[in-house]
Amino acid sequence: MIKIKHIALASSIAGIGFVSSSAIAADSPHTLTANVGLYSQYVFRGLAQTNEEAALQGGFDYSHASGFYLGVWGSNVSWLKENATSSAGVVSGSYNTGGSLELDFYGGYKGSIGDFGYDVGLLQYYYPGSQTGTNIDANTLEAYVAGSWKWFSVKYSHAISNDVFGTKDASGTSYWDFSASFPVGETGLTLGAHYGIQTYEGRDNRLSSTLLNNDNLYSYDDWKISAAYDMGKLGKTFDGMTVGVAYTDTSSANCQGYGSYSSTCSVNGFSSTGVYPKDIADGKTTVWISKTF
Repeated sequence: MIKIKHIALASSIAGIGFVSSSAIAADSPHTLTANVGLYSQYVFRGLAQTNEEAALQGGFDYSHASGFYLGVWGSNVSWLKENATSSAGVVSGSYNTGGSLELDFYGGYKGSIGDFGYDVGLLQYYYPGSQTGTNIDANTLEAYVAGSWKWFSVKYSHAISNDVFGTKDASGTSYWDFSASFPVGETGLTLGAHYGIQTYEGRDNRLSSTLLNNDNLYSYDDWKISAAYDMGKLGKTFDGMTVGVAYTDTSSANCQGYGSYSSTCSVNGFSSTGVYPKDIADGKTTVWISKTF
């Protein structure tokens, strides 16, 4: 019996933090920002990262008037220790020590031409700790390019590292993010919608059959609807605070690398079971409150 394992996580910096802008000096080209948020759970690209438990997240950003920027962001995670059952032929990527923290380091250049915005950069997902046995670590490097027009945006992320979120020989794996954000007049309420396409490339040569590859084991689509409210509308006491709610779901099969221990299904005729305490790819609701500085 094949036990499909996958490490899919990390936080896309755009869309999960609400960042304020505080210039070092009124006439300085340098800007430092900070953000912190408490979430009922951490969801990345439709997949739960904290077993549906709370996540504390925050980061720091530096930007220059020229358009260049750097930043760091962090969150607690739990999936690295949860998918701990090893299975011959399929990489597990489980961590023996550490594995409870995700740190994202990123930098790039962005600007605008009229109503059109653009952004290019690199993002390193880093998970401190050591993996169990010969499992593949989760550290992943992606390059990205994004464009926006008024309420709409599209972003393409391309994995440069050979191993991608614990999946071996998956360089070239990609993610498309199609999003829209609609402010409701001057109410402080913003409605959001998102559709994502996660496509895994390559094949781990340790897989037990040529019928199995990274694409048919791990690729999926995800979608999200959300609403966020700027609490600053209630008075200065709440300046920089935002509350929100989001519902996410995916097209993932019941145990397509992301299912629970009780999940059973078939991938190209091979019997499979999930490896997480709960199905990390099923529909879920997240609420949060954040503060900007």
